[in-house]
Amino acid sequence: MGQGEGGQTLTTRQGHPVRNNQQQRTVGSRGPATLENYHFLEKISHFDRERIPERVVHARGAGAHGVFEAYGTVGDEPVSKFTRAKLFQEKGKQTPVFVRFSTVIHSSHSPETMRDPRGFAVKFYTEDGNWDLVGNNLKVFFIRDAIKFPDVIHSLKPDPVTNRQDGGRIFDFMSNTPEAMHMLTLLFSPHGIPANYRQMQGSGVNTYKWVNDRGEAVLVKYHWEPVQGIKNLTQPEAEQIQGKNINHATQDLYEAIERGDFPQWELLVQIMSDDDHPELDFDPLDDTKTWPRDQFPWLPVGRMTLNRNPKNYFAEVEQAAFGTGVLVDGLDFSDDKMLVGRTFSYSDTQRYRVGTNYLQLPINAPKKHVATNQRDGQMAYRVDTVPGQNPHVNYEPNSTNGLTEAPRDVAEYTPWVEGHLVRESIDRTNNFAQAGEQYRAFEDWERDDLINNLVENISAATPEVQARMVELFTQCDEDYGRRVAEGLEQVRQSRQDREHEAVVQAQERAKEAQPF
Repeated sequence: MGQGEGGQTLTTRQGHPVRNNQQQRTVGSRGPATLENYHFLEKISHFDRERIPERVVHARGAGAHGVFEAYGTVGDEPVSKFTRAKLFQEKGKQTPVFVRFSTVIHSSHSPETMRDPRGFAVKFYTEDGNWDLVGNNLKVFFIRDAIKFPDVIHSLKPDPVTNRQDGGRIFDFMSNTPEAMHMLTLLFSPHGIPANYRQMQGSGVNTYKWVNDRGEAVLVKYHWEPVQGIKNLTQPEAEQIQGKNINHATQDLYEAIERGDFPQWELLVQIMSDDDHPELDFDPLDDTKTWPRDQFPWLPVGRMTLNRNPKNYFAEVEQAAFGTGVLVDGLDFSDDKMLVGRTFSYSDTQRYRVGTNYLQLPINAPKKHVATNQRDGQMAYRVDTVPGQNPHVNYEPNSTNGLTEAPRDVAEYTPWVEGHLVRESIDRTNNFAQAGEQYRAFEDWERDDLINNLVENISAATPEVQARMVELFTQCDEDYGRRVAEGLEQVRQSRQDREHEAVVQAQERAKEAQPF
């Protein structure tokens, strides 16, 4: 061992002691992140390869084809004021889409009634190439730095020894992760079990940017709101459905489209100027937070209709591959530290899971001209050459009729980046305020379901973890913490009563026997 190391000292696979496993190295505390984050890259790239060939996350999925129709405006203003992305510019302009809905944690054949975030991934086949808007039904996430993603998923996955999902493991991690309180409040409420895919919300979760013709950028968040309305299930309701049909959400989506009842969602955005916003009590790039609608209203930009079922589940749904880095001109990245990590991880996962040439599959291929100098690799079945191109030339620059760069006809977006490279948390964490606001915003029956679900799961944890969770919920809202504490005490007392009752019953009901 190296100097100062003990038997429990965390290291990389190279044997380097890990002195900070909480934050990536970034330019200032807010980012952006840098590519030389070796520890993070080793950690996340190994995580991407943990399962063969099922997705590590989002394994259970259903999908459908459809169309997105733009309004040409964002709220009451021309969309061109904020973004030059072509799919949004004209009123009535239609763009083909493919959508994959999913559950996050559980396996590909798990019941669709499980408490779990739902994936909501949309692939837009635009004239400028593909745009993937990858998100969830819940508008926040458990963590704010991608270096923690393998950890949070490991805590939610089955125990590596018993192969059982374990509330004790889950809340051991969560009790040491205060930023997760907002997500937990939503996940253990009825929103954690949508009734089906057609009546569930979607969100990009992360903060992105829009860029206009002048190279000016604004921060943006995306929201999908179902025209059909929102419906969720309580835990008892979900358990009743699970006993009858573990595929109910997939069946619901498929049958609705087959009968011509095409589900629709309106796409809305929130827009914020691209600066620090010190007037807010949270960092706008923090994906554990939502932006208040009274300050940053939801502005409609278009509507999506799903109108065609896949002809082959494996070819179109299972092999569909999405990535948060798949953006078209007019869309860009913010410095959100989760977004930077997801952008590497998602596409890296697809190259591993589906194959190096996954973008040649029809479901993933753009519906436009493709010409690259990429060659060979596993399962390559064509070369991305075009008529008239010199087939001997697979490099650029060249002077022998090979591929050339596209002209730049609009102002390039060039954000200013400056700061020390550090491993630090953001300044304005504010882990509890929005979780408390969400708790108070719930209706009584939603709060009751939330408390019951949390108590049932946290009761599997050690007393120390239970105490930490109660303290964290109390910081969100005093009533919130009190009700969880009372529920845990009732479970403890009930367990003690049952155990004592068993002792008495064994004595009272035992039958005497003769020796043998």
